Amino acid sequence: MKKIFLSLAVLASVTVFSQEITLDKIYSGYYRGKGISGIASLKNGENYAVIEPNGIAKYSYKTYQKEGNIVDGKFESYIFNGDESKILLLKESDPIYRHSFLGKFDVKDLKSGKVVNLNNGNSVQEPAFSPDGTKVAFIADNNLFYQDLDSGKITQITADGRKNHILNGLADWVYEEEFGHARLYEWTKNSDAIVFVKSDESEVPEMYIPIYGKQLYPSEMRFKYPKAGEKNSVVSAQLFRLDSGKTMPLNLAGFKNYYIPNVYKTAKADEIILITSERTQNASDVLKVNTKTGAVQKLFTETDEKWVDTDNVTLEFLDDNSFIWGSERDGNRHLYWYDQNGKLKKQITKGNWEVTDYYGYNPKTKEVLIQTTEKGSINKVVSKVNIQNGKSTLLSNAEGNNRANFSGNYNYFIETSSTAAKPFTYVLKDGNGKTIKELQNNNELLQKLQADNMVTKEFFTVPNEAGDQMNAWMLKPKDFDPNKKYPLFMFQYSGPGSQSVSNSWDAGNGLWFNHLVQKGYIVVCVDGRGTGYKGTKYKKSTYMNLGKYEIEDQIAAAKWFGNQSYIDKSRIGIFGWSYGGYMASLALTKGADVFKAGIAVAPVTNWRYYDTVYTERFLRTPQENPKGYDENSPTEYANLMKGNFLLIHGTADDNVHFQNSMEFAEALIQNKKQFEFMAYPDKNHGIFGGQTRPQLYQKMTDFILENL
Repeated sequence: MKKIFLSLAVLASVTVFSQEITLDKIYSGYYRGKGISGIASLKNGENYAVIEPNGIAKYSYKTYQKEGNIVDGKFESYIFNGDESKILLLKESDPIYRHSFLGKFDVKDLKSGKVVNLNNGNSVQEPAFSPDGTKVAFIADNNLFYQDLDSGKITQITADGRKNHILNGLADWVYEEEFGHARLYEWTKNSDAIVFVKSDESEVPEMYIPIYGKQLYPSEMRFKYPKAGEKNSVVSAQLFRLDSGKTMPLNLAGFKNYYIPNVYKTAKADEIILITSERTQNASDVLKVNTKTGAVQKLFTETDEKWVDTDNVTLEFLDDNSFIWGSERDGNRHLYWYDQNGKLKKQITKGNWEVTDYYGYNPKTKEVLIQTTEKGSINKVVSKVNIQNGKSTLLSNAEGNNRANFSGNYNYFIETSSTAAKPFTYVLKDGNGKTIKELQNNNELLQKLQADNMVTKEFFTVPNEAGDQMNAWMLKPKDFDPNKKYPLFMFQYSGPGSQSVSNSWDAGNGLWFNHLVQKGYIVVCVDGRGTGYKGTKYKKSTYMNLGKYEIEDQIAAAKWFGNQSYIDKSRIGIFGWSYGGYMASLALTKGADVFKAGIAVAPVTNWRYYDTVYTERFLRTPQENPKGYDENSPTEYANLMKGNFLLIHGTADDNVHFQNSMEFAEALIQNKKQFEFMAYPDKNHGIFGGQTRPQLYQKMTDFILENL
């Protein structure tokens, strides 16, 4: 389960605007910000490419001037081959699940101008250049192919792919959702072999969802969805050699091999790395495959008492085939340096903070480029660290959310930064963090919001009953009167490793929260136990008991706010989406004495209905831990509900199934509880499309105004 990004900048027709943040303005695109799309350094390190409306443009880092278009036309994305003599262009796409999509691609030879339609112009998934740039592998109809770019010849590698049965080189639903990517194959560095994962999902239980549309009889969406404790795809690693045209299975019998979440190439010509795991996800093997012989060797095993973040792997091989690895083993996420045989050389980063992103390694200076929380858990900064002596240099602003896109030679980077009070800016800096030029800002957006009386977040901490200080933010009315009592509206997500209290621009619900503040509410958010960036002890404290401590912390926070002189403790409400909807459902049942109103959007209401990889990572299976599942399900506490409750779900939600809300609704009905229920026909987990979002947010606003 991943956090839903709730973008509110949806087109709508608007006429007159008042000097306040209104729903009409939010949905008209009036507050739409500016950005730079598709930033990627070119190989020379002196130029970078971006996506513009009329093509893929080339800019100079040194002069920050445009030097023309690399390719003319309208494209959604692009990928260069190794020497940048060719470019793979996505012309149009059709989404499938969270990461996967069908796309139509062209390959253009930038020297000759020749254009090749990939797969004869038919849609494919997950195309990838061979490192020598002569071929492109791709997936069509669950089978793996490669196309020779000179001759145009297409070679079919697998023939057994079939929907809801066999996938070759492609993640199934649960892999894609929970391991975070759809591609499960990789070329060797010398382009003579491909290692891929074959997934047999024929025994995985099938989920079916009615699609209503305007048909006389609804159609069905059918896909394999392994719910907690049920069968997963049977996966195997396969080696295909281009010279022989043959595929051989790799023997993983001596290793952890229930899941194969990741496939990587190394610095060596004939090696591939597999990351594998058992079902419990508390240990992962890092395996090296010899693609000449098919021999598999274990480099090392990453273990954890609770779980290893198999969905958040940091791995880079250096020129000598030593490698950098990310681990939480010392209580925070840090980087470690291993030799080519899997022996630990040293821990690179240390401290009571976390490495939150990894950008690369500069061999000239022996430095890794990273994003961290070293300036506080609500901030993310960019720095470089020498892997030999540990010297660290801050490159970005010290506050806010800062990320970087480095040039190929690490002499420059484009910093994208924001704070809770300032929307995104794009600044070109040199390799030591010195500003060269601001490339793009959002001052115009900020001026509009300030003219409409936007208020900004105040950050502080709130205690819980375990003695933790929980990160929190608050939005107060501009004319706040400390002698007045205000209704309180709480927002949270609360899922494992997530973060909702961040010193960053809120391009999701932030404008809606401001709208509510202008209606007289105080809006707050608290990151309780289980959330991220405060160390693994805090994050993993909810293990085997998902929901218990999270809702205790939200209740404790609500009581703490209720004791403040400016809060009306009889008017406290809560809202959340997905995991946050689960928490809102618990708040209106377990916390019924504290919360007057709640809105749960697309909530999990019984973890038995959610997928294997995510749920079992934190709870193990229902067979192993039935109490962990049942004692924290809001359906078990339906009899406790007292307040005003709005339940919302899309009927075609492939992620958190509509079944969750139907079961909870039935439990409330059988306990004679009155509540409101809004179903969005044929909408998925994001609940959007056409006028859906404006209608949804108007409904939620009206509910709050009427019930809180």
